[in-house]
Amino acid sequence: MTDRNQNTNVDETARAVLEANRPQGQGKQLILWIAALVIGGVLGCMGVPQLNELFSFIAAVFTRFFQFIAVPTIALAVITTLSELGADKNTKSIFAHAVTYTLLTTFSAAFVGLALYLWIAPGNLPADVIGRGAADVPLEKLGSLSYYNHFLTVVPNNMLQPFLSGNVLSIIFIAAAAGLALAFMPKTENRTVLLKGLLGAQELLFTMIRGLLKILPLGIMAFAAELSAQIAAGVIVGALGKYVAVVLGGNAIQFFIVLPLFLLARGLNPIHVFRQMSPALAVALFTKSSAGTLPVTLASAEQNLKVNPAVSRFVLPICTTINMNGCAAFILVTSLFVMQNAGFELTMPTMLSWVVIAVLAAIGNAGVPMGCYFLTLSLMSSVGAPLGLMGVILPIYTIIDMIETAENVWSDSTVCAMTDHDLEGKLGEAA
Repeated sequence: MTDRNQNTNVDETARAVLEANRPQGQGKQLILWIAALVIGGVLGCMGVPQLNELFSFIAAVFTRFFQFIAVPTIALAVITTLSELGADKNTKSIFAHAVTYTLLTTFSAAFVGLALYLWIAPGNLPADVIGRGAADVPLEKLGSLSYYNHFLTVVPNNMLQPFLSGNVLSIIFIAAAAGLALAFMPKTENRTVLLKGLLGAQELLFTMIRGLLKILPLGIMAFAAELSAQIAAGVIVGALGKYVAVVLGGNAIQFFIVLPLFLLARGLNPIHVFRQMSPALAVALFTKSSAGTLPVTLASAEQNLKVNPAVSRFVLPICTTINMNGCAAFILVTSLFVMQNAGFELTMPTMLSWVVIAVLAAIGNAGVPMGCYFLTLSLMSSVGAPLGLMGVILPIYTIIDMIETAENVWSDSTVCAMTDHDLEGKLGEAA
């Protein structure tokens, strides 16, 4: 009983800290973010080498900040949530809701991509274009990207390596094991002290996150300037016409139509949820990393959207790992496009089977650099499809990756909001 009272006191302290640090004037904050975005874009287009170098440096610093905070945030969030598994019966309900909504949104994204692919029907590219693209395919990555090797890396052979390499799936594995061990430990004083220390470390991280959010407009300006400078320099060029229309169109439909419909179906206002989560969506767009954006996603959910920390600190780290709407659509559409150009017969049963493959591949994507691209590359290699087309796609993947990451974080936010809404009464009674 003493253990539970102490945990309750820690939770109340955490809520008090969050309330005391709740940002005021969210409208002004949004204006500041938009201004930073516009100013950065303009400065990046000016083509001043010294400015471009400065913005690249600032963008790299902010990316390192996000990576530095993201890994311990994921680990502590999962450990502290699962540690209450025995005392808090709602943990199972939170997990069940999160997984259900994740599967629904991910499958819907894949089916939207398939429907657009059948409607727009992109044609084949000339053989010489595909042949030239073969030189750009990073084949040296294929040896380490088989599914056997990928999932084997989830099981760590020492405690530190996953944290040093940023392997999100492996970190989740370790954190889940530690959290479950804490949940079933004897309720001794040692367990209480250990748990209070973990909760204290978690609140320390959230204080650091709030400090990072205060200077984030500088980072947004740097990210925008870096991107516009790349576009102006011709680093990001070209398009594959109908294929690009299918990929980006599917992302747009999922982002602006399908996910808002999920929110409406659960009685939530999608515009309100979008506005409160906009800081996380903006960071995701430029960092191209769902895991790196997690600290901002958590802060936005708890401080702006007022999601119960018991939900956000469990659902969002899990969703960052398995809820990949944009990745599922990209893997499906790109695989179909590559196989079509290679002369594979794409019957409806074949395409439906690839919907399932794409969803499973997206769920296993976390922790792989340029994960969607390399997983698709590995899949196409395994079925014997020519890989030259993957080299043609590579130059435009930067833009696709940005939009996919924003969609992934928007889907994470949607799942979190719906889970919190569904369990609001139960969580309120438990509190």
